[in-house]
Order: sequence, then C-alpha cells, then structure tokens
Amino acid sequence: MPDWAVGVLMPTVAKVWIEEDCITCDACQDILPEVFSVTDETSYIIAEVREDGNFDRNTGHSPIKTEFREEYSPIIEEAAEACPVEIIKFEYADDGSAEEVEEVSEEVAPVEAAPVAVAAAGDGVLDSLLAGERDLLILFGSQTGNATDLAEKTAKRAADFGLNARVVDMDGFDPSGLAVKRLMIITSTWGEGDMPDNAEELWQAANSSNPALAGTNFTICAIGDSSYDEFCKAGVDWNEKLNALGATELHPIELCDVDFITPWKNWLEPALTRIACVDESGTFLEELTTAMSEYAAGDVEEADAGDFSAPVIAQDELSLTLTVFRYDPVKSEKGWDTFACVIPGHASVQDALMAVKNNVDGSLSFRTSSICSAGEVNALCVNGRVILPDRVRVSQIVGKSATLRVEPLPGHEVIKDLVVSYKAFENARASNPSWMESDPREGEYVENGSAMGTMQPKEALALHQASDVPSIRMIAGMSESVHHDASYLGPGICMQRWVRSLDPRLSTQARSSLLDSLQGAGGIWAEADIASIARHGKTGDHAAEVLDDLRSSLLARHRFAGRQGKLVKWYARSVKLSGKVNETTLYRNAYGPIGLASNIINGVSARMALGFTRTGGPMFRSLQALIVPPAGIGKIPDMINTKIHDHHEVVALFNEFDRRF
Repeated sequence: MPDWAVGVLMPTVAKVWIEEDCITCDACQDILPEVFSVTDETSYIIAEVREDGNFDRNTGHSPIKTEFREEYSPIIEEAAEACPVEIIKFEYADDGSAEEVEEVSEEVAPVEAAPVAVAAAGDGVLDSLLAGERDLLILFGSQTGNATDLAEKTAKRAADFGLNARVVDMDGFDPSGLAVKRLMIITSTWGEGDMPDNAEELWQAANSSNPALAGTNFTICAIGDSSYDEFCKAGVDWNEKLNALGATELHPIELCDVDFITPWKNWLEPALTRIACVDESGTFLEELTTAMSEYAAGDVEEADAGDFSAPVIAQDELSLTLTVFRYDPVKSEKGWDTFACVIPGHASVQDALMAVKNNVDGSLSFRTSSICSAGEVNALCVNGRVILPDRVRVSQIVGKSATLRVEPLPGHEVIKDLVVSYKAFENARASNPSWMESDPREGEYVENGSAMGTMQPKEALALHQASDVPSIRMIAGMSESVHHDASYLGPGICMQRWVRSLDPRLSTQARSSLLDSLQGAGGIWAEADIASIARHGKTGDHAAEVLDDLRSSLLARHRFAGRQGKLVKWYARSVKLSGKVNETTLYRNAYGPIGLASNIINGVSARMALGFTRTGGPMFRSLQALIVPPAGIGKIPDMINTKIHDHHEVVALFNEFDRRF
C-alpha cells in the first residue's frame, strides 16, 4: 500500500440496486453470491443482506444491513466494474467513514476518495429517447447498384445511433408506407433526369395517391452526374414532393456527383444525428443533437478500422482503344464500334462499359452481374478470355497494345449487343437426370419421405471444391466445340452432372443415368479440346482439371470401350512400346478395317495431311473444316510413323487417365 493511503478509511457501500436491461451473464453472482442472485430474467439483490428483507432488483434503494457493509463493499465495487452492461449501481454511506483519522505522510498531500459514477454517459439525457420506438426506413432507388450499396452502409452506421434501420427497394413499395416517423431516401438519377427503373412505379403512385405525410421526418441523398443538365433530378423531385405532402425535411438534401463517396459521408453523420433525435411520437428534439452526436461517436473509429472501410486501390490512367461488338435485332445488323478511352487502371471492365453507356452511347446493352437472376453471374469475352466484367480490372487484361476487345459470351444466342440468351443452355440443363434419387439406407430424409443418406465432411468438401466456379454458364462460353455441335450439352453441364454423380447419397441407378448421359451422344466426348478451356484463367484451368477427371473415370468405367477408349488405349500403347505414333495401328484397332478403308473417301486422310484444325490454325484451314466432311474435330497427326522425341511426356499424359499405363 503506498504511503499516501495510510490513515484513510475506504468508504462503505450503503445501498446497491440493479437497473433495467440486465443480460443475466452471471458475472455479479460469480463474484459475490452473498449479495447477487441471477434469475432467468435479471439479477436480484438477496433478501438476507437487505434491511427490507425483499428479493428483487432493489429499485426502492433499501439499505444493506450494517454488519455486511464493511465486508462486502469492496466486492460490490468489483462486481459493478465487471458488469458488461453497467447496470449495477450503488451509493456510499454518508457516515463520515471516509474521513481522515490519522495524519497522512507529510511528503504527499491528502487524497480524497473519488465518488463512483452511478449514471450512464451523458447523465442519462438520452435514456428516454433511446428507450422508445427507434425504427428507420431507408428507401433506395438504384440503376447500377451504387445507391443500394450506400443504403446498406447507411443502415450499418445507423445502428450506432440506436436506430433499427430497414433497407427497402423502391420497387413494389406501397406509397402509403412513406408515412413513417423517420425516413431516409438514397436515389440515383437515370438518363436525362429520369427516375431509376426500380423507383418509377413508386414515383407515379405517390403522385397519384398523394399520401398525407405530416408526421414524417425525412432527409435525402441524391446521386447524379453534373455533366447532365438535370443533375440529381430524381432526388430533387422526391425532396420537393415530400415537402409538398407535409413531411418535415430534417436535414438538407445532399447532391452527389460521380465521385459520390465523399459527399455521402458529409451528409451521413449530421443526417443520422438529426433523424435519431426524433422520438417515438415523431417529434424532433433538437436540443439532444449534441448528446446524440457524442453518443454515436464512440464506435466510429472501430468501424472505420474494420470491414466497413475497404482499402483504396488506385492505379494510373490508361489510354486505350475499346472495341465493342454490336448487334441490332431490329435491323439484323452486326458490327463493331470503337471508342478512344482514358480510364483508371483500377477500373473494372464493367466500369469501362458503363462510361461508354453513360457518356457516349446510351443504347449500348449489356448485363451486370449484380442484377442477374437465379444467383448466376454474367460473363463476357474480353481479349479472347471469358471473364466476369465487374471483377476484373482493366489493367489485368490490357496488354502492350492498349486495346480492349469486348464480345458477348460465346456459345449463346445474341439478343442485342453484349446480351445473350440462356434459353438453349437452360433447356439442356433442365434435361438433367434427377440426382436427388437417393440410395435407400438410413440417414436424412427428403420431402417425399425417402431416405437420402448422410455425407461425411471430407466428402462434402471435395464436392464443393470440384464445383467451385463462379458460373457454369461461363464454362460453356469457354468451349470451342459448343458453337459447332448443337447436340453437345457443353462443358458446364457436363461438369455439373459429373460432380452430382460423385454425391455418395445418390442411388446406383441415378448415378448410372448421369454417367451414361456423359458417355453418350452430346456428352463430354463432344468436347474437341479441353486444353482450350484451361487457357481462360484460373476458372478455366479448374474446369479443365475436373473434366479431365471425368474423362478418365469414363474410360475406366467402360474399360476403354468405344472409339474414344480404344484410341486412348492404342495411342498410349503405341507410344509407350515403340516411341512412335502409328496411325495405322490406331485406325485398325479403334475403327476396324472398314473405318481404315473409309479414310480414302471420307476426307479424313486429306484433313490429316493438311493438318488443319478449328483451334489456332490459319483461316484457310478453318474454312476447309466446314467444307471437307465430316466437320473438323481437331488436329490429327500425319498418317506416317513419326518419331516422338519426348514421348515420355505423352506417356505421362495418359498415365493421368489410367494408372495401368
């Protein structure tokens, strides 16, 4: 004990009580069970230590019995400090026990015991306000998702002001629902001063019904582009309309330009401060704004340090040539438009397209991933690679030529410009054999009552990893065979069926049905070159690896029967035994004598001699593939015994298919 404390008696606690909002955490009871007892609802002060002998929260402030005060006082203080919600309050005895009874050391001045604060921060000035109804409606009108994002972030910050925020899309919203106590609107402007698509219906309905909004307190944040004449007109229109309907504008409208983050932040804090000072009767209590601002400021630093603030990624501007495929369905005309652009390197490909649409040609049509239905994402072909345009930065894909060539997703019918139809793809996927036909054994049950079985975590992880691609539509666009074979299911659907066949809960019959569909016509053997899929980045590489596993499994399952299996078997044996590719052996074993003789008349010999292919060959040879029957299936080696210098690489390839080689 330090010298300055000698001769000072510690104050004793005379009264202790429990305020509301106890979370029954047992902390106080663990520290001092002789005084505190935690029930299912709250903590109580035990009757044996109280002068009134009652067992409750002691809101009447009954004193502690004198014989317990000195013993329990320091522990009561400890329990109050340990309370996570700070609802244990106490009061010291006014009996002179804290007075000095001996001389204090001359070197140090006497120290008075500091009083314990028993009131909440702000002396409880906000208690009544925060205890009432705290609902906040945040409506957003958004065309590209910016207003939606700001609405979600606003709701997150509103929680620090004690508000229960609800973010609602304007689409389908009933105008009578505008009659709330607290309302915030965040809306963009589309085109020449128009409402966003999701806000137009509500705007028209509000103008028709004119709901009375005398009790509504509101503020608006508008997003626009100052290069347009009607800057932020949608937000301004809503502001004027709500005022006309009798609502109270608590904070002035904020007009945000293209760089909207900074003005939104400038609007956010004062707007939430004022809207949070509206009580449950709808009355704005302006005298509480300072206390409310201080109340909410406690968590700002912590929020900014977490996920709320994303790191800033900035790269130098790029001067590039943007070439975009265009198709007009009305005139049945197609072609290319070229634009000279200066755009930040950190901007996404979708940002570049939006810049063209907003500033140059508003008729340019394309989908954005954020509005795609059924949980799927939309991809485009950019500089020959299938990508997700909102996830790939321009700097990641533009080479030294500084060109960006944007095409629709291959393998699908083009509707307009970069928008494609997935109808044929979905029809093919709908033909998928049922994979929910479970193996009848003990385990979980499906809705019809049949057993579905269970799955080990390791098996579930393997299935998820195998199917871990953003979209099977993307995989379909990576194939160079889909364009030329209408019956081909496509690599995406083949991949999906293969992964489903690996589900251990599947019945033997259902698994066989899936694998038969992959082995037969339109299955995975219609894919000419899986390696062409692998060149589309990590997603394509993963898909190619899964499809190679599928082919390997099918070869083993059918014991290398059929033309594909025989070709693999005899090609591998020929190379491994002799180090040469012997096409005569291949055709004799895989196609039989009739197939071998037919080479002379069916054009196969001519195609092999010319060596043309659909993938990577000269344009002339691609044209030949459309003329010489059958249509090109891919490059085949010359019809001579050719020495393979690095034949171990070929052997290694087939060893991946079958460990017997």
